[in-house]
Amino acid sequence: MKKLESKEIIEIERDGKKVKKIVRGRFFEDFELGERYYHHWGRTFTEADNIIFTTLTMNYNPVYFNDEWAKKMGYEKSIINHLLVFNTVLGMSVEDLSEQALALLGYTDVKFLKPVYPGDTIFAFSEVIEKRESRSRPEAGIVTFRTVGVNQNGEVVIEYKRSVLVKKKEHFLKREVG
Repeated sequence: MKKLESKEIIEIERDGKKVKKIVRGRFFEDFELGERYYHHWGRTFTEADNIIFTTLTMNYNPVYFNDEWAKKMGYEKSIINHLLVFNTVLGMSVEDLSEQALALLGYTDVKFLKPVYPGDTIFAFSEVIEKRESRSRPEAGIVTFRTVGVNQNGEVVIEYKRSVLVKKKEHFLKREVG
């Protein structure tokens, strides 16, 4: 049976009492090659988002806050910081892909394909492109995803791959339920 939601409720014992616990996220067994997840919501970027992120990360490239400079560099106006776009798209995917992760193993093939401007809304989806047992951690497996972010016009603005070490459900339940 395919798991459609990324949460379920289990009963566990705590301090001699039975309590209900919400288990969020998918386990290794829940992922299938080729499966695609359309992440919720989407996010409209504002100039304020961009200025705050750029300032907090000390990334003072003028294309992120100076319209005239950005135009000289070939953009319509100031663009949204690439790393803010990356982190936001990643954040959109967590509920569907990595709430049961033990470790993030890395990102590869990160491509920023189109600029994002204040006022643009970004949506994301991910596809399972690889899945295998962990050779060193029998309680987990490795899942690799290709994630794509698109703007309100359906144009791809970012894509990347990431690999995650994900818990196996049987080991999790033995630990939680006993």
